[in-house]
Amino acid sequence: MSPQLPRVNAAQVVRILEKLGFELTRQSGSHRIYKNSVGKRVTVPFHARKILHPKVLKSIIIDTGLSTEEFIRLLKGS
Repeated sequence: MSPQLPRVNAAQVVRILEKLGFELTRQSGSHRIYKNSVGKRVTVPFHARKILHPKVLKSIIIDTGLSTEEFIRLLKGS
């Protein structure tokens, strides 16, 4: 059983993505699209302080290729 997802906002997710080597490539409305050197793409709905829905956060974690535990570890390290 995987651990419970943390309650995070988009800014916190972006900090983790940037730690992992993702760079902002473009923005479409409130959605920011990040890519890394391998070509993985992650879309983050960016609304300053609004908490991301757990399903959206889970999708972002899957897109990065991390496990939930690894994501939480990176979150605590920031």
